[in-house]
Amino acid sequence: MTNERRPSLGAIFLTVTLDLLGFGLVMPFLADEARTTFHSTAFVGTLLSAVYSLMQFLFVPVWGRLSDRVGRRPVLLWSIGATALAMGGLGLGLAYGASIGWLFTARIFSGIATANLGTASAYIADVTTPKDRARGMGLIGMAFGLGFILGPALGGVLASVTVNGRHGAVACFVAAGLSVVNLMWAIAGLGESLSRERRAFASNEPRRLTPLNIDAARSAFLRPGVALAVLVNFIIVLSFANLDQTFRFFNKDLFGMNESQTGTVLAFVGVAAAATQGGLVRTLSRRIADVALLRAGVLLQVFAFAGFAVAPDFGRGMLFVAGGILAVGNGLTQPSVAAYVSKCADPNAQGSTLGTNQAAASLARVFGPAFGGFVYGAIGPRAPYVAASIGMLIALAVTGALRSDGSASIPAAVSSET
Repeated sequence: MTNERRPSLGAIFLTVTLDLLGFGLVMPFLADEARTTFHSTAFVGTLLSAVYSLMQFLFVPVWGRLSDRVGRRPVLLWSIGATALAMGGLGLGLAYGASIGWLFTARIFSGIATANLGTASAYIADVTTPKDRARGMGLIGMAFGLGFILGPALGGVLASVTVNGRHGAVACFVAAGLSVVNLMWAIAGLGESLSRERRAFASNEPRRLTPLNIDAARSAFLRPGVALAVLVNFIIVLSFANLDQTFRFFNKDLFGMNESQTGTVLAFVGVAAAATQGGLVRTLSRRIADVALLRAGVLLQVFAFAGFAVAPDFGRGMLFVAGGILAVGNGLTQPSVAAYVSKCADPNAQGSTLGTNQAAASLARVFGPAFGGFVYGAIGPRAPYVAASIGMLIALAVTGALRSDGSASIPAAVSSET
């Protein structure tokens, strides 16, 4: 191996956690700051999230395929360092009242830099056996949860600290600082997970590192079960992303909540998600098939989004009830669908296949916030959540076509240096 440090699930877990913590910091204020300080519409505010996800859609497959050739570690190190620069640029734009175009530029670069979850998923696939894959993928889910526990809560508090009379800059600077800490940690503690032999195999493949590699996606979709699982994940994320940037509008307009209070609700969701993915999934995955966990999670999210839609009739407490159900449901679906795709993937193309899955999810995050922002302004505050509940019902119907034993005949990935 090119790096003497041994691959470590703990190292990749901390790396992803710190990366996502920076992302979570901006959730309680960015879209609303664009709407108020920069005088944009709700739709334009949500587009800041949409362009971020568009860049992830374009570049997740690039970094996934590149990591199959050069290794996971160098790709992850580059992405972490670039994230620090992007968040610092966003903070400067907020602090000095730059144009809305500056904010979009910063989010575009940030999306390119953080398109590393497919690579992180491939890292976990490298060092786990198929039997333990769902539990390994649960670490990424737990990292998401922790990012959403501390990120929104801290971001909500820091958003109240002004720079030049403007909100949000301090949170962005903290996010940039966390990325610097993340980079230092990764340099010191993140070993390479992909063996030299498997990198050499991938290097013999045609060097197509364009963002949209139709051949790579077609190759992944030819594997039994992959295309359908990616479709299910797309529908789930598309529905979930309705909440992504409209939640702050929803809390402020209908409940009169400030950034810190919005961050508290999101932090609660993060706690429940972390407990689900870091504990419940790791236990249930030993006894229950990935598809069964996936279906249960989708069903819970049907009820969760319906709960958000009726929350104004019941009060703030309903936000926590619906948020808790949503966290458990999403906590079940994300590691389960990633594990299912990984088990169905070609062992020599884990990065490419999981990158394709993450790219589809990023594409859903492009349309989800934009759609949510549009219907929020055009129809009303409840519309994004009604639409999300319907979307989850569609996803539940599609999961009926997934075979619980769909990966049984797929060759087991060779665990590298486990």
